[in-house]
Amino acid sequence: MVVGDFPIETDTLVIGAGPGGYVAAIRAAQTGQNVTIVEKGDLGGVCLNVGCIPSKALIEAGHKTQSAHGNEEMGITAENVSVDFSKVQEWKGQVVNKLTSGVESLLKGNKVDIVKGEVYFVDQNTVKVMDEKNSQTYTFNNCIIATGSTPIEIPNFKFSDRVLDSTGALNLDEIPEKMVVVGGGYIGIELGTAYANFGTEVTILEGTKEILGAFEKQMTQPVKKSLKKKNVNIVTEAMAKGVEESNDGVSVTYEVNGKEETVEADYVLVTVGRRPNTQEMGLEQVGIDVDDKGLINIDNQCRTNKENIYAIGDIVEGPPLAHKASYEGKVAAEAISGEKSVIDYLAIPSVVFADPELASVGYTEQEAKDAGYEVKASKFPFAANGRALSLNNTDGFMKMITRKDDGLVIGAQVAGPNASDVIAELGLAIEAGMTAEDIALTIHAHPTLGEVTMEAADVALGTPIHTM
Repeated sequence: MVVGDFPIETDTLVIGAGPGGYVAAIRAAQTGQNVTIVEKGDLGGVCLNVGCIPSKALIEAGHKTQSAHGNEEMGITAENVSVDFSKVQEWKGQVVNKLTSGVESLLKGNKVDIVKGEVYFVDQNTVKVMDEKNSQTYTFNNCIIATGSTPIEIPNFKFSDRVLDSTGALNLDEIPEKMVVVGGGYIGIELGTAYANFGTEVTILEGTKEILGAFEKQMTQPVKKSLKKKNVNIVTEAMAKGVEESNDGVSVTYEVNGKEETVEADYVLVTVGRRPNTQEMGLEQVGIDVDDKGLINIDNQCRTNKENIYAIGDIVEGPPLAHKASYEGKVAAEAISGEKSVIDYLAIPSVVFADPELASVGYTEQEAKDAGYEVKASKFPFAANGRALSLNNTDGFMKMITRKDDGLVIGAQVAGPNASDVIAELGLAIEAGMTAEDIALTIHAHPTLGEVTMEAADVALGTPIHTM
């Protein structure tokens, strides 16, 4: 391959090497396509480097810190627990490095050409890839755009050393004494909880009536109860107005109930959403349809209005979830190869790594009713599960949504320990068209948290064993 004035040809060009892009590139290579992937930053994108993975590592370190303090109910007490936060950050970095180096090995192992640089579209089959020194033209038969998203910066809260986005919050070199979190969505709750577990005094400012508004209110109740135990102050219907910075902290002003309040902290973390990275790529040069939110319009095979250009992940409609991007990446790669793969979002789960964890897949009870289904909502509490009791972690429940006429499982919500893992069986059940009876007849190991799924199925059938 000669780099110079002549264009480099490739079958499929993938733009962005996050969980959508690198998965799309590997799957495309597996179908026999010659693939080039372009990434301006680090392989793995936001998720592996400054999102999903490092945040979960920090959350787990926070859990370990809480556990180290002991549990008086279980007769365990501890003194002089200390945290070397620099070592926490070093360990977190090792986790990230293992995964990003793994992605590079997987791409190379599948014979995907990796290119560093930024992409600008010239026409429907041509891009310029630029780094700080060079520009190279690439031509392609098909292209998959997977450029991800960026944290939204709100007025009067310009990101700085003290006004943090999620990346900044993950890379602090100290445990703050006090932190203000603007936004009570999943990122704000996850990182706020992590630092609260380290001992930080956290204040969460949420503009709506509820934190974690994407989840049912009954699911968020255990989370609010847990946050209260951690002395986290949640202020809802609060409008962040501005911040004053000093050398050693911030003063955040917000309005609630028509009254202006001020809270002092070491840092303020702003987590009010993300915007798609679809600007300054030359999409208008090609005539790709982009809506007023900056999202690219696609069909059910992730194809844009240009038949050879596809888009996946945070830059298309739907929640900004890494596993959604990976799923769409496979669909796009297979569509290019001529397979009949199409997107179906019903069985894509949503998870929040709060205390306790929250997870949802398929329809909620209300969504099912709105869609015209007659449904039965069957709940089983973790308080009646032997494994949860032995973990001393019993807050929460599973709720299974089934159709009344045939018992088909069409949704489930879990609030409780390891909800992120428990939800997988329900996603499979929905995808496979299983009924509550199918699940109830499946023998689940005892004692495990997974038994709540079987128990909820028994409730749906009207034959509960361990609850009335």
